[in-house]
Amino acid sequence: MSSATKEILGRVRQLIPPMLERFHKGQMGRVAVIGGSEDYTGAPYFSAMASARLGCDLSHVICTPTAATVIKTYSPNLMVHPLMRSLPSSPAKPAGEDSDPSTASKHDTDPSEIASRIIPLLSRLHVLVIGPGLGRDPLMQKTVALVIQAAKKQNIPMVLDADALLLICNDPDLVRGYQEAVLTPNVVEFERLAKALNIEKEVAKEGKETDRVERLARELGGVMVLQKGGKDHLSNGTVTYSVDLEGGKKRSGGQGDTLTGSIATFLGWRKAYHEGLWDVKHKMKEEETAGLAVFGGSVITRECSRLAFAKRGRSLQASDLTDEVHTAFLNIFGEVDEDVSKL
Repeated sequence: MSSATKEILGRVRQLIPPMLERFHKGQMGRVAVIGGSEDYTGAPYFSAMASARLGCDLSHVICTPTAATVIKTYSPNLMVHPLMRSLPSSPAKPAGEDSDPSTASKHDTDPSEIASRIIPLLSRLHVLVIGPGLGRDPLMQKTVALVIQAAKKQNIPMVLDADALLLICNDPDLVRGYQEAVLTPNVVEFERLAKALNIEKEVAKEGKETDRVERLARELGGVMVLQKGGKDHLSNGTVTYSVDLEGGKKRSGGQGDTLTGSIATFLGWRKAYHEGLWDVKHKMKEEETAGLAVFGGSVITRECSRLAFAKRGRSLQASDLTDEVHTAFLNIFGEVDEDVSKL
């Protein structure tokens, strides 16, 4: 670990709430993952469980009814809301996917109607994760776009990944200038975003491997972008960090869901930090802590990957990372039980 990384982690650690008896349920993070469809039930689970295992108090999943039934069997610790709907996949399937043929109506096919049942939940949440298991169904995509607009009005931080990034490719203005948004593209998704925003693909100049992520963040008006890769590079166009911690060498699907959930918990802790949930001697500015929260989520995920790969090698699966979240936290940050105002 480089000295620069150690210094950054020292600041990240200040965002982690100490375990104090006076805290009550919900104060250390209320996160919801919006995604999960008939074909993709694992991704929202991995994201929501990473949030929970890292330490958020309440972890929700908002998904389609068919996905909800499955996700509920994965863990009783998650709150699962079957509020999303998708278009029928075949003529024989009723509109709304999960509705009774006799009741399928605007209630299940109009994105505004569907979003109106999700939006009231936003006031109960600290952070949204949008995209894991979402898919490209037009009704799901339109519904999520409406939820994003509503969340922006309430200034709710959001982490966008997977097919939520397709929304941004098609309509960058959905998040442009919203500095509480975090995008977490992989190599392919990053190139799609770069193309959508007319950022040319070119060989990075010496010492400027972060050039393109910085330009993408600037084009989006200061949105935080985490470019996943051999190193994770994150930038809002002004401040840039590179995460050089070792990760695992297996690239199985679903590992990015641990990342989104981990970032979400750090963003929830960031909110508690700025609201003064515990005493802090020298408080950092909100502009500084946004990047630190994303850095923290990246570091946890890479350590999870390293630990899981050491045990599983090429057989590693996304669920193996879930099992390592707490150990990864202890390896990186240790116990955070003391009053951090003394740090």
